[in-house]
Amino acid sequence: MMQLRHHLGQLLTATLLTLALMTAVGSARADIFGYIDADGMGHFSTEKLDERYQLFMRGDGSFDSSQLSGKNTKPLDPKLRDSPLFRYLSQHPNLKKYEQLVNQAAQEFALEPALLKAVMAAESGFNPGAVSPKGAIGLMQIMPATAERYGLTGDKKRPIEQKLTDPATNIRLGARYLRDLLKLYPAQQELVIASYNAGEGAVQKYNNQIPPYPETRNYVQLVRQFYQLYKPGLDSSTKPNGSLRRIQLVIPGRRNMPSDLTPTPATLDVNVIPPAAAALPATATPIIE
Repeated sequence: MMQLRHHLGQLLTATLLTLALMTAVGSARADIFGYIDADGMGHFSTEKLDERYQLFMRGDGSFDSSQLSGKNTKPLDPKLRDSPLFRYLSQHPNLKKYEQLVNQAAQEFALEPALLKAVMAAESGFNPGAVSPKGAIGLMQIMPATAERYGLTGDKKRPIEQKLTDPATNIRLGARYLRDLLKLYPAQQELVIASYNAGEGAVQKYNNQIPPYPETRNYVQLVRQFYQLYKPGLDSSTKPNGSLRRIQLVIPGRRNMPSDLTPTPATLDVNVIPPAAAALPATATPIIE
């Protein structure tokens, strides 16, 4: 009996520590570090992985992108405003290029464009040809199996993998999935972001908490900080720097689209996805890795 009590006590202590850790992860934002390499590619992480990584955004700081427009009473910190990393994220050429598609998808599925932009930045760095090691494709990093559950199918002329490189199709799929996750976790943005990365099953497995996976925890922190950057007020009229390239995040890694699956122009493929569905498809898997 004493051994049983001792075992139960240890189990209870471990459980409480785990819950406390997950709560702390969910409630605090991490510092963001980064650098731009010699090829003009941005690298971001929640840790200072080596001497190249410099502090970009403090986790305990507040940031509202309305500061960029000059309408906010609190001006933007010049150190942040003049940071190459800040310009990299706020003036990326593809932000403007895909802005209309983002706004259309956000309006259709009652999402904040800032959330779509933040997820897109973390997933692909605004690269429509990005492919993850596990096969997630495009701007929002959609898995072909998940796309099929939402009604997208391939054909002899264009396999589903190539259709997912269409920005309009890819953005709308990602937005629809985020909408469904928001219905599962209303007003719980962190769980929505965690589910997008690890799958809603993983979040449910850990009692609707952020799963204790280092990748997912870091991903949530990155997306939350990027969301602060893209909140309403960002001056999208700023002329982009033509030398800017896509973002490279430490978590998760991406590779380029194979040459035989080049991005396709916007088409009407997105319209085959029924807009009226209100819940996640049965046995839904993570939309990304």
